[in-house]
Amino acid sequence: MDLGSCYLGGNADAVEFCPHRPFHHVLAAATYTLQEQEQDRAGTVSLFSVDAGAEEASQRLRLLHTVETAGVFDMKWSPKLPLLAQADAHGHLALRRLEQDDGSDTGAFPVQEIFTFNVHLRCIVFTEVCGGDISSSMCLYVDWNRSADSLSVGLSDGSLSVVSMREDRLEVSEEWAAHQYEVWTCYFDRARPHLLYSGSDDCCFSCWDLRENPSSNVFRNKKSHSMGVCCIAQNPMEGNMLLTGSYDEFLRVWDMRSMAKPVNEKSINLGGGVWRMKYHPSIADVVLAACMHNGFAIVKVGPEDPLVMETYGKHESLAYGADWQIRGEAQQNGNSSVVATCSFYDRLLRVWQSESLVKL
Repeated sequence: MDLGSCYLGGNADAVEFCPHRPFHHVLAAATYTLQEQEQDRAGTVSLFSVDAGAEEASQRLRLLHTVETAGVFDMKWSPKLPLLAQADAHGHLALRRLEQDDGSDTGAFPVQEIFTFNVHLRCIVFTEVCGGDISSSMCLYVDWNRSADSLSVGLSDGSLSVVSMREDRLEVSEEWAAHQYEVWTCYFDRARPHLLYSGSDDCCFSCWDLRENPSSNVFRNKKSHSMGVCCIAQNPMEGNMLLTGSYDEFLRVWDMRSMAKPVNEKSINLGGGVWRMKYHPSIADVVLAACMHNGFAIVKVGPEDPLVMETYGKHESLAYGADWQIRGEAQQNGNSSVVATCSFYDRLLRVWQSESLVKL
């Protein structure tokens, strides 16, 4: 069921629901647009309020504010705080924080930008707290470690960076040449935070041990993916199960119990390059996938072979951004089935409800 849609001012490529109370209704949507005349890459981060239960359709998806920035390739909310990390085309990493404005000081960070807006009769502030130039190359992907004191960044020159938070600044603690081509994805192991996975346009799926300096290669799989590796996701309930998505259209399921040589147990062809994957926030074996040339899919990835439960094909361009909304306190009990998706060239953001999960 469609809940709402909106055309963004640029090519839409990422959506992220805030996972923290009281901001479960806040959705961030990012754009990346090549400006050929200026030879620059411009972008935006827009905040929306999503209320699937609103009676009026106009209240289900509401634009709150838009921040103009360099072209944004990826963004992620911190696992600890309502803090959004944004990786952009200028090699810059910025952190912006959501908080309720009670009239007190905004905190210890130096304030560079403050945007105030009303949501649900409450005043919310979106503040840039710090940022830093990570590389002369483009920042393509960003991920937080479990303790939220470090971030990993995949770069367009094939390098990986690990960035540490140092009170009021970001500091590159390590950077190394990890791949031959663009690093499309990097992912901290949630159970073993010293391990960092990466995937690249060179078709390699790799793992790095951050306890070594420089980081040592735990494994490098060059044979399983016939095209570039775009995304990595870890089962939140079973840390030894890892998923990879690739331009070659396959979602692959990996058994990571043997770290030196993980086993590709199962796979499913989703009919389009698998650009993003997000595990459901409360159902451990359900995954949302952005399939580039084949829309979006909800896939059951459990003990049996992976199975497509539902597809969504109402976007008319490259399916890039996808995320689940975490169910808020004001909503009814049950599993969340609200999804945000975006597509690139048609600049379209859609919010919809999964029919297959509503029936569960």
